[in-house]
Amino acid sequence: MILRGVAIAVLMALAMLTVASAAGSSDDTAASGRRVALVLGNAAYQNVPALANPVIDAKAIAEELEKLNFEVVSGYDLTKLETQETISRFAKQVRGAEIALFFYAGHGMQVDGNNYLLPVDAALEDETSLDFETVQINFILRQMSRETELRLVFLDACRDNPLAKAFGEASGDSAVSSGLAEIQVEKSGKGTLVAFATSPNEVAYDGVKGHSPFTAALLSHFGEAGVSLTAAMTRVTGDVVKATDGLQRPWMNLSLTDDVVLNPAKPAEPAGQTTVAAASGDQGSSSRAAGAGANNPVGVDQAALDQLRAEIPTLVTQGPITFEMPIVFGDPQIDGKSLAQLIEGKPLYAPIEGLDKAIWSNHCSNCHEWNKDRLCEQAKNYDKIDISIMRIEHPLGNRFKVALANWAHNGCK
Repeated sequence: MILRGVAIAVLMALAMLTVASAAGSSDDTAASGRRVALVLGNAAYQNVPALANPVIDAKAIAEELEKLNFEVVSGYDLTKLETQETISRFAKQVRGAEIALFFYAGHGMQVDGNNYLLPVDAALEDETSLDFETVQINFILRQMSRETELRLVFLDACRDNPLAKAFGEASGDSAVSSGLAEIQVEKSGKGTLVAFATSPNEVAYDGVKGHSPFTAALLSHFGEAGVSLTAAMTRVTGDVVKATDGLQRPWMNLSLTDDVVLNPAKPAEPAGQTTVAAASGDQGSSSRAAGAGANNPVGVDQAALDQLRAEIPTLVTQGPITFEMPIVFGDPQIDGKSLAQLIEGKPLYAPIEGLDKAIWSNHCSNCHEWNKDRLCEQAKNYDKIDISIMRIEHPLGNRFKVALANWAHNGCK
């Protein structure tokens, strides 16, 4: 178990080295590595019964973010004016940050597909109230986008909302909901992740034991050492589904160009600064999995690398693989198909738990714009750094990545 832990630490360290290398060409503002977060929590509402947990939730998130080296701008039980002042401070501070993060707990609502957070003094007595008493979430997202590389948004704001119901009745607008609407993510820089406490248009639970189910799960997972954010959010989804007996399922929109690890695992201290030799093996064998000639990090533990390579699956098909040849992977779900056929098929499972099947159950070539040339570029990464095969599960399985590495090593023929 100790060896496996070291191996995982080495793998995550390698992933971060790869991301850092790729980011070397980005501009100076992104190179700062600054992380800035806006954390808001509203519970003491003046015109409806108070909520139990949002301020507790928000304070706990702020404390966790500070441990993860975020500069935190926070506010609790804020009026509309106080909310605007806090967002203004955040907007000035976040400019040029590598990571911009926003967390909100409290009442929220959507009207005609637009999402609003509700300050504690909101009354929502008529249609003009929407402009003067609420804060549109898109306004905050715009402040996060100023010269930032990566944007992360967590909205625990889908609680059953009597203000939304009252506003809908007063305005006669049937397109008012306590649940939030889906948010389109930005695709600039390293991308955006937006995580909702529950599915679009659904209502989330406030919780009864100090934290909402969503925030409790976030606190458990998004700061785990060496765990990518997408993997952490999969664990968050599982915890929330379990805690609510399946009644609440978090929802994500994301467009990320790299794995995001908020708390990178620290590699073991090396005994000496020597380059680890490449794993041995027949270059034409599928079990080699691109081992010979792979780039190894300097000074990492040889036994840990050997352990990782031991976990790389082998293929039944031996020898060089070509694009059109049928392959026996050792997985009955994809056995007998070629790389060309598989990229025209469908994923075996959702790349992120909780995604609606209608979103991910599409032909792979449509989702990823895969073609032979693009696939070859991806395959070269697995050939160059063999243990990257085990870095993150693929929707077609790790044996598919082993085959890609073999194909790339033989010139993507």
